[in-house]
Amino acid sequence: MRSVDYGGNMMTQEQCTHRNNVQSSDKPQVYKVGIYGWRKRCLYFFVLLLMILILINLALTIWILKVMNFTIDGMGTLRITEKGLKLEGDSEFLKPLYAKEIQSKPGKPLLLQSSRNVSVNIVNSNNQLLTQLVTGSGGFKARGKMFEVKSTSGKLLFSADEQEVVVGAERLRVTGAEGAVFSKSVETPHVRAEPFKELRLESPTRSLMMEAPKGIQILAEAGDIQAICRNELRLESKDGEISLDARRIRLMRLPEGKASASSSSSGTRQTVYEVCVCPNGRLFLSQAGTGSTCQISNSVCV
Repeated sequence: MRSVDYGGNMMTQEQCTHRNNVQSSDKPQVYKVGIYGWRKRCLYFFVLLLMILILINLALTIWILKVMNFTIDGMGTLRITEKGLKLEGDSEFLKPLYAKEIQSKPGKPLLLQSSRNVSVNIVNSNNQLLTQLVTGSGGFKARGKMFEVKSTSGKLLFSADEQEVVVGAERLRVTGAEGAVFSKSVETPHVRAEPFKELRLESPTRSLMMEAPKGIQILAEAGDIQAICRNELRLESKDGEISLDARRIRLMRLPEGKASASSSSSGTRQTVYEVCVCPNGRLFLSQAGTGSTCQISNSVCV
C-alpha cells in the first residue's frame, strides 16, 4: 500500500481514490444531445432535397394552372355559370355525355360532329330504350312510337306511327321518274297533276280499281281523257244508266254484218250504216236501207 503526503498528512491510495469519487459525485453531470458527424450532413442533404422537390412541385402546379387556364369561373373554355356549364369553341367528348339541355350561343349554330355516328337515346327509369335517333355513314335512322314534323306555326306537316302516315301539307309532290308506288289502297279526296303535266294512274301487272260511295268524277277541262286496255273495257251501271253526252260520238272498228246475197244491193258502195245491237250486247254495223237491216245482217251475233 502506497501512502501520499498532502501537507504533512499521510493518506493511503485507497483513501485518495474514495475522496476523488466523493468530490466528483458532488458536481452536476452534463450529457451532450444532438446529431453530429455524418448523420448531421445526411439530414441537411435530405432537407435540401425536400425543399428542391417542393419548389419543383410548386412550379409545375403554377405551370399547369397557366396552361389549363384555371380561373375562378372555370377551366379553359369551360365556364361555370348559374345556369350550368358553358363551353366556348370546339369540345371533344371521349365518353357518354349526360345533360338536361344542350344549346348554342345566341345567334350561333350548334354543330355535332363524329367520325362514326351521332346517337341520341331516350330511356326510362329501367334503362329501357324508348326513342333513338342515329345519324351515321349508313344514313339517318329514327326509332320510336311516333314521328312528327311541324312547321314554325305548329301546323302538322308529317306524322307517322304504326297505324297510319299523315301528310298535313297543302300539297304532296312526287318528283321521281317512276312516280309513287302504293302496294295497297290509297284514300284521297283529290288527285291532280301539276299544271301542264299529265296525270297517269297505272298498274303494270295487276288491276286498277277506283271506288267511291257517292260517285267518281273524271274531268279534263282543256284536254282529252283516254282509257286504253288490252282485253275488255266494261262500263257497268247496276241501278242507273250510262250517258254519252257529246256533239259527236265515234265508235271505231265496229264489225260489219254481212247481208245475204239475195238482200244485198247491186254493186253500189254503201256509205251509210246502221248500228245494231246483238242480244248479248255486242254492237255491229249493218248497211242502211229503207227499213232496218239488223235482222238481215245478224251473222256477227252468232
